Amino acid sequence: MSVTTFAPETEARLALARQVADAVLFEGYVLYPYRASAAKNRLRWQFGVLVPPAWGAECEEHAFQHTECLMEPRAGATLAVELRFLRARRRTVQRALPDGGFETVPELRLADRVLVPWDEGVEERVEAVVAVADLLAGDVTLPFDRPAGEETEPVLDETGRTVGRTIRRYEELGGILRLSARELDGPYRVVRLTAVAENTSTWLPPAGHAADRDAALPRSLVAAHLLMALSKGSFLSMTDPPEWAKAAVGSCRNLHTWPVLAGEPGRADVVLSSPIILEDHPAIAPESPGALYDATEIDEILALRTAALTDEEKREARGTDERAAAVIDLADSLPREVLERLHGAVRGLREVTRPAPAAGFPDEHGVQQPDTPWWDPAADAGFDPVHDRVTVDGRPVGAGSRVVLNPGLRRTDAQDLFLRGRAATVEAVLHDVDGGVHLAVTVDGDPGADLRREQGRYLYFQPDELTPLEDGA
Repeated sequence: MSVTTFAPETEARLALARQVADAVLFEGYVLYPYRASAAKNRLRWQFGVLVPPAWGAECEEHAFQHTECLMEPRAGATLAVELRFLRARRRTVQRALPDGGFETVPELRLADRVLVPWDEGVEERVEAVVAVADLLAGDVTLPFDRPAGEETEPVLDETGRTVGRTIRRYEELGGILRLSARELDGPYRVVRLTAVAENTSTWLPPAGHAADRDAALPRSLVAAHLLMALSKGSFLSMTDPPEWAKAAVGSCRNLHTWPVLAGEPGRADVVLSSPIILEDHPAIAPESPGALYDATEIDEILALRTAALTDEEKREARGTDERAAAVIDLADSLPREVLERLHGAVRGLREVTRPAPAAGFPDEHGVQQPDTPWWDPAADAGFDPVHDRVTVDGRPVGAGSRVVLNPGLRRTDAQDLFLRGRAATVEAVLHDVDGGVHLAVTVDGDPGADLRREQGRYLYFQPDELTPLEDGA
């Protein structure tokens, strides 16, 4: 085993995957309107936050991520692993005093920006190259630590005079990356790879103080995710595996993260395990002008709104963070043709053919249509979503029935897989125009269940994806 800089060929394969991984790393880093004073910038970093274990036990956040995926390594293969995360660096702003001292202030106003206290994110990496044979022989552990520290930087005005300073403080941070592999039985040689990233900090809030996320963040691994690359061989898709591997994929355990194939389309030698659910071979839209960080909005809307900020708002944004300043400059400099390119894009087209003409009547385009329409709206009168029942495992199931969710019997998305084994309540029985039956459910323990019922926004499963529960179970 060696901990080293990756070989050029491996680095080239990982570089493409990092374009998407960077979007994961900085998802929600700073939100529109990119000012520290904005309400939604007061609760940042929602994805992949690995908190100190003792503090995590008191809240709903986690101290680890557990990834399992399948690979088909060839003889002599090595695995390159890169754990990436942000480390929160707390910035304090101070004003220069006439006697040469400094005092901490809530803001420092300059001609081009307004400096304010802020938590900056510094990218960290833990890299390793491990022989697959070593992983099959026994577990490999990679502990890492980052010491506490402090950096001071003077703040100069437009004349070069020192008017203040910023103090950036790091808290001590520690973690461990555990790697292991096991060869599975089956028709083909396949290896289950396990990678666990864990925060091992021993920090606790001071005695007598309530648990405080703001205090825990500088000791946390923020937006943590893994990149893994095989030198020889390939990974299997966890979202759409081959038929022979579906049972093995179903036995894999992924907690607080989800692995997908990444890198160059058509290849399967790189995996990105991310706290944000992605599809295989995710890619940054070619129309994107650059990182805007607030991915809950459309690039076009963000760019236009950012360009429309007042000069004072832009000054505050520039003083909030270097990345926020870059967004302001980007929005102010986008040429018209780039904005037009953001307006929309067609990702793919497929041919749509009409059925052969049949006896009947012509439509508004002169195309002959059959006498009987493909769907009779009056037929809906025979269905009642609230009172209809459907037989599942020999038992009638309808609104109010409690069931266990078993998605994955057919092609499904990764989000559904996280619900496997969860109990749910059936809200309605629905029929589509092709005769299919769908059960609308709310998941037990979902804090938004009442809101879903009010808005009619349910999760939908087919009968063979559910198992009825006994009354009161």
